[in-house]
Amino acid sequence: MRAWVLLSAVLWYLTGGGDPPPWLLFYVKSQWFLSSAVGWQRNSERTEKGFIYGKPGHPVKLYVKLHHNSPILVCMDLKCAEKETVDPTYLWVGPNEKPLTGNNKINITKTGKLMVKDFLEPLSGLYTCTLSYKTVQAETQEEKVVKQRYDFMIFAYREPDYSYQMAVRFTTKSCVGKYNDLLFRLLKKILDNLISDLSCHIVEPSYKCHFVKVPKHGLIPELFIAFQVNPFAPGWKGKCNESVDCQDNTNHNILQARNRIEEFFRSQAYIFNHNFNNTLPAMHFVDHSFQIVRIDSCHPGFGKNEGLHSNCATCCVVCGPGTFSPDVDVTCQTCVSIQIYGAKSCP
Repeated sequence: MRAWVLLSAVLWYLTGGGDPPPWLLFYVKSQWFLSSAVGWQRNSERTEKGFIYGKPGHPVKLYVKLHHNSPILVCMDLKCAEKETVDPTYLWVGPNEKPLTGNNKINITKTGKLMVKDFLEPLSGLYTCTLSYKTVQAETQEEKVVKQRYDFMIFAYREPDYSYQMAVRFTTKSCVGKYNDLLFRLLKKILDNLISDLSCHIVEPSYKCHFVKVPKHGLIPELFIAFQVNPFAPGWKGKCNESVDCQDNTNHNILQARNRIEEFFRSQAYIFNHNFNNTLPAMHFVDHSFQIVRIDSCHPGFGKNEGLHSNCATCCVVCGPGTFSPDVDVTCQTCVSIQIYGAKSCP
């Protein structure tokens, strides 16, 4: 028996409704299909070929997802790239003003293009390239060296870890008595079973009983139930498929869990709207009461800052020097003694 039908049958029993009505038995035989739902590099400048060009006098900001390769940075602006350059040379300097040589994560081509492989937090920072080339006077063969500097600010980022805060309401016979607690525990068990194969579970469940004045029906006692859907049930790491970063798996799973639970309560609403002869039990789901809010959290060393990172406002961006994040908050806190990216504590 499907979970939504089980709940309906139990509600009927708890409120003394006797045998389930024919419409409920009909639904037991029917099929209810569950829907499912499923980062890429975020940059301020990108061309059709996927290259990021410099801008003289203006640092170019770009964001690279953790454990992914950076886009290709070009030591040249777009206008310069459309012209001939004589004897060009390129000097790349990385964060902390260190020359980008002897690093197996850094790939620099002979034409000054740079790519960073398997991007990690410490690779964040300012990347500077100096382009040197010559202008030659045709008549006199006089040569002049021209230099142009291009700055790229690169930040590691992660997608937030998702969880969902949900709320529903059920009518009840009374605000006192054991049936309310039985319904609450049954609902939690059903929802946990519904999403257990996704390594998700229900956390922080709670309920309160209130009297609600309903037009043409007077005061009706209702249970206000709230809970959070979390993607880190015991054993969740075992389903990472040996991925370097489990986040894509956990976020995919939590989205599926959200869809299943939403479909579950949609089925309760269907029963409410298609009951025959007004035979709903006294305890039943309140139509249109299902509410859902996504809650984002960032890993330690990352945080959100829409003002500083407007091109990646929904991302968890690595905490910069002078800031840190010790937990799953979404804000990098100030600590002036920190000189690195991705700090998790303040010394």
